Amino acid sequence: MNLEDITTVKSILSQPQNIVIIPHKNPDGDAIGSSLALHEFLAGSGHKASVISPNDFPKFLKWMPGCNTILNYERENSQAKRALEEASVVFTLDFNDLSRTGQLETPLKEKVADFIMIDHHQQPQDYAKVTYSDISMSSTCEMVYNFIEYLGAVDQITPEIATNLYTGIMTDTGSFKYRSTSSRTHRVVADLIDKGAQNMDIHQNVFDTNSPSRLHLLGVALSNMVILPEYKTAYITLSQEELDNNDFKKGDTEGFVNYGLTLEDVNFAVIFIENREEGIIKISFRSVGDFSVNQFAREHFNGGGHDNAAGGRSELSLEATLEKFNTVLESYKNALNV
Repeated sequence: MNLEDITTVKSILSQPQNIVIIPHKNPDGDAIGSSLALHEFLAGSGHKASVISPNDFPKFLKWMPGCNTILNYERENSQAKRALEEASVVFTLDFNDLSRTGQLETPLKEKVADFIMIDHHQQPQDYAKVTYSDISMSSTCEMVYNFIEYLGAVDQITPEIATNLYTGIMTDTGSFKYRSTSSRTHRVVADLIDKGAQNMDIHQNVFDTNSPSRLHLLGVALSNMVILPEYKTAYITLSQEELDNNDFKKGDTEGFVNYGLTLEDVNFAVIFIENREEGIIKISFRSVGDFSVNQFAREHFNGGGHDNAAGGRSELSLEATLEKFNTVLESYKNALNV
C-alpha cells in the first residue's frame, strides 16, 4: 500500500463503521483465514463487522476461531442481505473480480459504499476506492498482516487473529514450499507464532483429519490419473458419479491436483471435477518452473490465478472438456519441455 492509500484507510476507519467482509465463492483457507482475521481486528477496533461468504466452506476449516460467525449467503440470505445493506464499508478479500462472488456479484455491483480490496491475484478490476494488490505476496493473509502493520496495530493481533492468518499463509503456500514464500513470509509467520498461533495444531487440523470416504475418493482420483510424458503433464478426472459414490463433501478434493507434481518429470498437473448442479467442470491447474497456468487458464478455460496455481471452468461435458484440453495442450509442447 502506498502512503495515499494508507491515509485513506485510516480516515475511513477513524470512526465506527458498519463493515462487511467478502471472500470469494468456494472459499479456501486463505480466503477464510484473511476474512476471519480482519473481522476480529476490525471488531476489536470498535467497528461493527460481518463476514459474508457467497457459499459454504470446507469442513476442514470449520475449527477456525470465529468461523461460526460467518454468514452463508445461500443459507442465511436475509441476514446477509441486511448486513450488506447496512454496510458503509466493504472489504473484498482474496479475489479481484466481482464475478468470483457468485450470487453476490449483482448486489455488490449495485452497492454504494467504500470498497477496499486486499488481494494477490493478477489483473485486478478497478472497483475499489482502495486497491491493495500485490501478486508477489504469498497469500492474502500475509497482506492482511501487512495491512494491520500499515495501520500501526500489530500489537493488536490476538492469538485468534494469529491462528487465522497462519492458517491462510500455510495453506496458500503449500506448507511454505511455493515460490511465493519469501523470507518476509517466514518473518511474519514467526511473529504469528509468537502471538499465539499453535503451528503444529493448525497443521494437524487442516491436513491430518481425514474421513474414510475422502481417502476412498483419493484412491479413485489416483487410479484415474493420466500421465502424458511427452507434455510432462499429468491430469486427474472425477465424475459426478464417482463423487456421489464416495459421499463427497465440500473440500474433500483439496490438494488432489498436487499429486501429479510429485511425479518425476511432470511440470504441469490438472484436475477436472464434474459438478452437475452448476453444469460445469471445475478445473484446477498447478505447475512448477516457468510455465504459467494463469495464462493457460485465462486463455482456454475462463479462469486465472497465479503463475503456478490457477483455476478454471468448462461448460462442456467432462469428455468434451478433456478433448479440448488434449487438443490445446499440443501447442504447449515446447513450453512444457523447456
